[in-house]
Amino acid sequence: MINLRPIKSTYLFLVVLLFFQFTACAQKKTETKDHSNSSTIVTASNRVNDYLQLLSNKKVAVVANQTSVIFQKEGHTHLVDSLLELNVKVSKVFAPEHGFRGKADAGEMVKDGTDSKTGLPIISLYGKNKKPSKAQLQDVEIILFDIQDVGARFYTYLSTLHYVMEAAAEVKIPVVVLDRPNPNGHYIDGPVLEEKHKSFVGLHPVPVVYGMTIGEYAQMINGEGWLKNQIQCDLTVIPLNNYNHDSVYELPIKPSPNLPNAKSINLYPSLCFFEGTNVSAGRGTEMQFQIYGSPYLNETKFSFTPRPNEGSKYPKHQGKECFGEDLRNYNQLNKLNLQWLQKAYSQNNTKGSFFNSFFVKLAGTENLEAQIAKGLTEKEIRKSWAPGLKKFRNIRAKYLLYE
Repeated sequence: MINLRPIKSTYLFLVVLLFFQFTACAQKKTETKDHSNSSTIVTASNRVNDYLQLLSNKKVAVVANQTSVIFQKEGHTHLVDSLLELNVKVSKVFAPEHGFRGKADAGEMVKDGTDSKTGLPIISLYGKNKKPSKAQLQDVEIILFDIQDVGARFYTYLSTLHYVMEAAAEVKIPVVVLDRPNPNGHYIDGPVLEEKHKSFVGLHPVPVVYGMTIGEYAQMINGEGWLKNQIQCDLTVIPLNNYNHDSVYELPIKPSPNLPNAKSINLYPSLCFFEGTNVSAGRGTEMQFQIYGSPYLNETKFSFTPRPNEGSKYPKHQGKECFGEDLRNYNQLNKLNLQWLQKAYSQNNTKGSFFNSFFVKLAGTENLEAQIAKGLTEKEIRKSWAPGLKKFRNIRAKYLLYE
């Protein structure tokens, strides 16, 4: 643990003590129990005494969205609001994909603005620039990163983390990451991304599902020299309490508009491959990433018709009946499911246009598309992943904070 400097202001110290009497001993009622040891998982944001002194008397930029909260006995407060109440000098907020309040569509450009509640400037990291500029960091002395991840390589908050760390390292600003549980942290699977297929939906040579918290992942980015020119970020990770990689954790707040519940989050790593095909993964319904279907598949008993809704203004196959499968009662996945992708390809009557250019970015390799098209079995495909997964496990082991 870090050696914390003494608090210079007696007033601030008293405020912190009063704050903790209210928050630290009580967690939100909906926080999930760790079934392995029956202890309540404590997110790093709630461990305010472990990071508040690092922020004392500094100009702070916060990288946050709607999941950046401190749990209290009755509900929660946003991290930014709580910091302001504690007299922390928050100078600005950096917002990732979907925006500060998490309302924007996937892939939709998020504009800069002002938070109506606090009056703080909000700078988008999913608009004109995905990396904070030197000008945007001129009045910043430390960056606090707190965003809930879901444990899939193509979830773009990892790329936002990378570019924040890189920008901070270039101007020698420290970064503090508040760790949060990974709801898909119980397994590792998928092809490892190849260097030539790097993009904002995959910057690092990791498998689709990597089994690490965002704090552990930040340490890996730093330790493996993945930042530009292998520069090092002055990084501090505030860890979780009562967490391990077998912990069951149901997110109390949607991490993005199209991941509404635990089932969608568990199925997301497998169903997101459909985003690179002519098959819908349920955007434009209330069953996002819990179903799949397409007008180009054989007629089935189950069908749905995508319509514009929150998080999907222009859904794939809008207004068209899509045939496919309802997976809402499917058991929890402990590995990627390729059978749905293979089945959809084999039954698709437009095989020439089944895949689009986005598929290779999601897969991180050209091999998977070719393997599906050739009709390889799941066992044969998995065998091709084995060397990359073995190498990654050895890398991953160096940065784990939890059992």
